[in-house]
Amino acid sequence: MLQADINCDMGEGIGNDEAIMPFISSANIACGYHAGDEITMNKTILLAKKYRVAVGAHPSFFDRENFGRTEMHLATQEIYELVQKQIKILHSIAAKHEVVMQHVKPHGALYNMSAKDVVTAHAIAAAVKDYDPNLVLFGLSGSHSIKEAQGLGLKTNSEVFADRTYQDDGSLTPRSQRNALINDTKKVVEQVLQMINKKTVTTVSGNIITVVPGTICIHGDGAHAAEFTKAINEALWIK
Repeated sequence: MLQADINCDMGEGIGNDEAIMPFISSANIACGYHAGDEITMNKTILLAKKYRVAVGAHPSFFDRENFGRTEMHLATQEIYELVQKQIKILHSIAAKHEVVMQHVKPHGALYNMSAKDVVTAHAIAAAVKDYDPNLVLFGLSGSHSIKEAQGLGLKTNSEVFADRTYQDDGSLTPRSQRNALINDTKKVVEQVLQMINKKTVTTVSGNIITVVPGTICIHGDGAHAAEFTKAINEALWIK
């Protein structure tokens, strides 16, 4: 069995979903706003069903041009509706295949804004709870995303990242910085094992901070995503 949930952002048109799916336990499936479409969602859900991987919605800003990684400052109600619409899209497709949707994980800029902004975090959590209070919200460990969701009585799963570096405040290093990504398999596995075994992560400045490793994320669009997921799966698997 796995020591921790391994999740990956899927259905984004990268072409490696088949190689990654056997080594993860949760799939965050793009809902068409930053990537994917109805055909892709159908294929990805069926692939997850084949490998008994939990299915979750991966809502984002409507920003296909920038892959959902550009901040947009919307009204609270707009964020609420944006998230609910995408959950509904994936839910309807999953239902056709008799797959129960398990969780919701915001994507890109929406995720990062939710982590640091109370208002955004609350709007997303409210949208998830009002749609289905049984859904689990994935959010950055120690962030407003988790705190606001828990405050509403929503189930949460604190997320840590295998392939990203951390700042001293627990946030992810912005992708605009050269050291944002970890591209070495050995370093990725070492970071994961540190987070799982010690509940800590070493930041880019060398400080050690506490994390809650409820679920471990690998970005499906990374150049080494398939290699990373296999290595992490092997490192965390206990017979």
